[in-house]
Amino acid sequence: MSINWQELFPGRWSGFIFVSYMTLFINQGIIVTWSQSDGDYAYNTVTVVLLTEILKLIVSVVLYCWDNPPTLLVHEIIKHRHIFLLYMVPSVLYCLYNNLAFINLAVFDPTTYYLLLQFRVVVTGIIFQVVFKKRLSTKQWISLIILTLGCMMKHMSLDINNSLVASNFHLNINALFILIQTICSCLAGVYNEYLLKGQGANINIFLQNVFMYIDSSICNILVLLIQGNPQNVFDNVVPTILLQPKVIAIIINNAAIGIITSFFLKNLNSILKTFASALELVFTAILCWLLFNIPIYMNTVLAIAMVSYAVILYSQNPVQNVHPKIENVIKDEEEQLFLPSKHTQNTSHC
Repeated sequence: MSINWQELFPGRWSGFIFVSYMTLFINQGIIVTWSQSDGDYAYNTVTVVLLTEILKLIVSVVLYCWDNPPTLLVHEIIKHRHIFLLYMVPSVLYCLYNNLAFINLAVFDPTTYYLLLQFRVVVTGIIFQVVFKKRLSTKQWISLIILTLGCMMKHMSLDINNSLVASNFHLNINALFILIQTICSCLAGVYNEYLLKGQGANINIFLQNVFMYIDSSICNILVLLIQGNPQNVFDNVVPTILLQPKVIAIIINNAAIGIITSFFLKNLNSILKTFASALELVFTAILCWLLFNIPIYMNTVLAIAMVSYAVILYSQNPVQNVHPKIENVIKDEEEQLFLPSKHTQNTSHC
């Protein structure tokens, strides 16, 4: 059976969004690892996450005001304050996810890190069925199971007789952190998609991003308060963050991830999002080998092969991406982001 490209990428810019999302996430794992010094960070990672959320908020406000007067932004926030409050749920989950990413990348190499996160695939499939009331087909479930087994293969090793034996991966606090990060990713992704396609279907996507990043900034400020000494958080922000190209690259790249993720969930879906993450494994393994001299063993090759097959199997029968009632809304927002607006000259700018 051939790949159904029209169902897989229904919108004009769906393919570009998919590739951009995948590229940015590959970059993030590589840059965060690159910024480490002896497995630790010379900067406050929570402050970096907060600065990232603030940058996302600024970009979202600018993009919204590009075709709308600034006064309308305030009016819309007040009008849709119930949606603003609903976005606190994914904001809390993404806050945990983003902060745990730094902790886990200090322990695991990027390839192992991304492979461990693929256990979210089956969980996402179950949540997707419950939230959107869409039953996954047998072929879709088989592809999800193969994908999960491929991730498990990464933690097996080949002995001298070419038989599979368990690797040295042990259950510890880092395994718990990965599990928490996985659950946060699943719940946040599907809930965010539910808001984008459900209660917030008729709300401008940039306005929804403003809701998300205001809430996310509040969450990260609370994390800083929990850490203690919040007044000292920004004491060394200039030398340790703003004058460090690697850290600035993390902030900019992660901000771009946030913006592109909202378009991914609006135009595609959470299931395809997990497969984009799986495809990142191939490129991450190669780049880690080239940049950090992290070896690629046979179990890694087998894991990547299984993941790739699962992606091909899924692509033959993808989950329908959008509801008909919001298809026109999605197309309009694609045009706002990627094409010059016909109304630009007649609108106020932020």
